[in-house]
Amino acid sequence: MLDVIQKQLLEEVADLHEVPAGAYNIRANGEMASRNTTANIDIVTKTDGKSGIDIKIKDGTKNESVHIPVVLSQSGIKEMVYNDFYIGDNCDVTIVAGCGIHNSGSKDSEHDGIHRFFVGKNSKVRYVEKHYGSGEGEGKRILNPVTEVYQKENSYVDMEMVQIKGVDSTIRETKAELEKGATLIVHERLMTHGNQSATSIYTVELNGEDSSTDVISRSVAKDTSEQIFEASIVGNNKCNGHAECDAIIMDKAHVVAIPKLDAKNIDAALIHEAAIGKIAGDQLIKLMSLGLTEHEAEEQIINGFLR
Repeated sequence: MLDVIQKQLLEEVADLHEVPAGAYNIRANGEMASRNTTANIDIVTKTDGKSGIDIKIKDGTKNESVHIPVVLSQSGIKEMVYNDFYIGDNCDVTIVAGCGIHNSGSKDSEHDGIHRFFVGKNSKVRYVEKHYGSGEGEGKRILNPVTEVYQKENSYVDMEMVQIKGVDSTIRETKAELEKGATLIVHERLMTHGNQSATSIYTVELNGEDSSTDVISRSVAKDTSEQIFEASIVGNNKCNGHAECDAIIMDKAHVVAIPKLDAKNIDAALIHEAAIGKIAGDQLIKLMSLGLTEHEAEEQIINGFLR
């Protein structure tokens, strides 16, 4: 049974107010808390000695979901989890992951995970991954996810990567390889404060003809926090690639954007855009003229920017 804190974490990272419909695997403090499978989606514990699960989705599965959230509510837990997703051909599914850490102790709590997605031909996958931290302890809340995506012909993957509150340190690495006609869309939303640090590294290889990707990051850095965004798109065939980083910098924060475009084919069309700046004064003045305080106006602008 999940305690109150764990249920709150689940609500933050997976929007779960109760047991979800469909397939799910809920992990709490390093152990499986509950699991359910369906006729089309199977979840099995790994047998190769690694901690983690295999999620197997049958060909033709449509309008089904998988929830695999992780919650840590004990200080000092450190774990590495390996989750592999095998999505068949002609599927249309939603996968909701994410990790929430509540640390009220003096020891660091850390969850590291490697997610690998093997997406079949003509399949469509929506993947949502949210990170959240809470607790007043001195121990840090650390998350280091690695995501690998391997897409077959004409597959479509839409990834939403969100981290808005409470994570002290994170290094997020995402790697993808796309075959003919495949598309990868990434929307990252990130906010850091205090002296938190966050690094996002995206590497997308467009190997197949007419493959494409769009990697978009929106971030806000407050106080003395630091953010690093790296986006590398490799065009190995006729393809289209676009990466965009927009960041708001506040206080004494530090933001770095590192683009890399690598065209290895004459018909590879690759674009990168980056913008880092403070909140515009005229925006603040306009909202303050409507009766908001400066702090309230800043929050309104930030919330709209990260939406």
